Amino acid sequence: MPLTDSHAHLDFYTETPTDRDEVLRRAYAAGVHTILAIGIGDGPATMHQALEIANATSGPDLPQIYATVGIHPQEAAHATKEALARLSTLAADPKCIAIGEIGLDYYHADNPDITTQKLAFCAQMYIAAQTRKPIIIHCRTSELATPQAKEKYGTADAWEDLLDLIEEHWTGPGHSLPLGGIMHCFSGTVEQAERSIAAGFHLSFAGNLTYPKAQTIRDAAAAAPADRILVETDAPFLAPIPLRGQRNEPALVTHTAAALAALRGISPEELATLTTTNFKNLFPTAR
Repeated sequence: MPLTDSHAHLDFYTETPTDRDEVLRRAYAAGVHTILAIGIGDGPATMHQALEIANATSGPDLPQIYATVGIHPQEAAHATKEALARLSTLAADPKCIAIGEIGLDYYHADNPDITTQKLAFCAQMYIAAQTRKPIIIHCRTSELATPQAKEKYGTADAWEDLLDLIEEHWTGPGHSLPLGGIMHCFSGTVEQAERSIAAGFHLSFAGNLTYPKAQTIRDAAAAAPADRILVETDAPFLAPIPLRGQRNEPALVTHTAAALAALRGISPEELATLTTTNFKNLFPTAR
C-alpha cells in the first residue's frame, strides 16, 4: 500500500512557478499517494491556501490531497471573531478533513501570552466539534526554549496545559464526540504519548524521529499501539537523516517510515500499509 504524509505545508513551495507540481510528482513517484496539506498559511488571512491546492490538484501521477484549516498558536492573537467565522466557513469544504494545526507553543519568546493561546485553541476546538472534524495538534513546550522564552512562560508546561484543555473542552463530559485527532510531529514522552492515546489521538512521527538525540521520541514510537501511529514530513521543515538541514518534501517521508518500521520490527511495506490504514480510519472521507 502507498504511503500517506499526514502533515505537509504545500503552500510553502513557491520557489518557481512549477515548484509545487514538481514536489508532488516526486512524492507520487516515491510511493506517497496521499498528503494532508496543512492550512495555516502565514496567518488567518492565508489559511485558505491548502484548500485551494487540494481542490486544484488532480492527475494520474499526483497524490490525492486533503486539507485542514486552522490558526497556529503563534498566530493566536489574530484569532479574531472574523477569523474564526472564516475558519468555520472554510471547514465546510468537503476537502477539509480536519481543523489544525492548533494548540500551544511556549517555545518562542515572541509567541502570544498563554491566555491568548488558550483562548484561540479552545475556540477552534469548539469549531471542530461543531463541524465534526478531528483536530491536528501542535504542542511545543519551553523546556528546551531560549532563556527569554523560559522567562516569559515560567514554569508553565505546554503539554500539561494542552492535555488539561483537551480533557475540559474535547473529551470530557458533554464533549464525548468520537472525533479524535493527531498529535502532529509527536515529540513528547512515553507518558505523554499514553495520555494522548487515552484521549483518542493518533501520534504522527516526523523526521526528527531519526535524529541522534531523539531517543525519547523513538521510545514513544516503539511503544505506541499499532493502530495509532502515522508518519509525516512537516515539509518543508525537519528533513530526516540522511538529508537533515535540506528542504524537506513529502517524498522524503519514506526515510521516516523506514526508521519507524525498523523501530517496530516490521518491514517498510507493512509500515506503509499500517499507517495509511490508520489515516483512513481516522478520516473516513479520505478513502
